[in-house]
Amino acid sequence: MKTVILAGGLGTRLAEETDLIPKPMVEIGGKPILFHIMQHYAHYGFKEFVIALGYKSWIVKRFFLDISTATSNITVEMGTGAVSLHHDHSGMDWTVDLLETGLETETGDRVRQTLPLVGHETFLMTYGDGVSDVDLHAALDFHRSHGKLVTMTVVRPPSHFGRMTFDNDRVVEFVEKPHRLDDWINGGFFIVEPGIAEYLDGEGMWERVALERLARAGELMAFRHEGFWHCMDSLRDKRLLDEIWRRGDAPWSFAT
Repeated sequence: MKTVILAGGLGTRLAEETDLIPKPMVEIGGKPILFHIMQHYAHYGFKEFVIALGYKSWIVKRFFLDISTATSNITVEMGTGAVSLHHDHSGMDWTVDLLETGLETETGDRVRQTLPLVGHETFLMTYGDGVSDVDLHAALDFHRSHGKLVTMTVVRPPSHFGRMTFDNDRVVEFVEKPHRLDDWINGGFFIVEPGIAEYLDGEGMWERVALERLARAGELMAFRHEGFWHCMDSLRDKRLLDEIWRRGDAPWSFAT
């Protein structure tokens, strides 16, 4: 079962970092957030990836080429320039398809372009900027139980503001740690059937066109995730995730 990762956006809300690199390559704990996401999927046995590229795509390609080179023995034929890699020591038995999907392409069209690579099978899908400890096997079991085209993991987003508790008008406690809000939102972890092709077009966004069409058709189901989830939308988010990583208790860490 393949995993599609949408990694082509401009990431304008994180311009401090994305002026130089694409958002999925912004580092948390010294590794791109994209790599953390892929380790999550690999932990559950999903090791075949299709990455939909756009903005500064060559940087993502160079990252994977550098990993494969740095962890392998190399033979260089000086006369021809041919390079052969042997004995990968990284321990990552992943297959990664890096697909050019256009600089300003909407997410719906990026999804559509990946369909020939995932074939006629169920596939998983996510974005290149959010980490979570969602149980992917449980999500897949839920998806298989209802028979609809798409399962979307929904989460309660963390608040960026502190909260207070009161005794009448007296402030009893002030908590700076972000807490979760009551509303459920799209958590960005999907399980998808190839039949979604008829709900896609060449222009609209996955979120605002395809998902709305699927919902109207009764083909979109929600898998509620009560655990950790955080999207890296801003520099503040990046710093928070870095701090969690430095403490050594990152819930999304599935490194082996």
